[in-house]
Amino acid sequence: MDFVSDALFDGRRLRLLTIIDLFTRECLGIVVGQSLKGHDVQEALTAIARFRGNPEVLKTDNGSEFAGKVMDRWAYERNIEIDFSRPGKPTDNATVESFNGRLRQECLNENWFLSLADAREKIEAWRAFYNQVRPHSALEWSTPSDYARKHAVSRRKQKQLEPDFSNSGWT
Repeated sequence: MDFVSDALFDGRRLRLLTIIDLFTRECLGIVVGQSLKGHDVQEALTAIARFRGNPEVLKTDNGSEFAGKVMDRWAYERNIEIDFSRPGKPTDNATVESFNGRLRQECLNENWFLSLADAREKIEAWRAFYNQVRPHSALEWSTPSDYARKHAVSRRKQKQLEPDFSNSGWT
């Protein structure tokens, strides 16, 4: 998980919370708002966990939204480890940093956001493109959605003969 900042056409602040699956590289969600707090992070993670299940680990930086009491309690109640990166070391969370670079290059720099609703619509369309159309070199040139499907099928066939890493962590 990480935050990305941008602006609407009139200069008003735009803040995005990005949540990525470490195994499949799927973007599980991008929350778009003008001011996002720990409670917003918790709500986003709860919504994602409803259809994905809980991760074992959350990788994140030491931002107050991630290191506060709201997130600490949420993770504790679900037996989820929060793996904080070292202060000033974005390479500790390279997956989300790489994703955020693509988001900026392919979406934020290419669009003019007229309103918060317009930003949400355009960013969600890009997220669907990223997950379902755009191939990823780290995934054998599959899209994140195809990669997740492929590994879900192979896991069912193997009937848990090997460890299941599909829900090992989100970043």
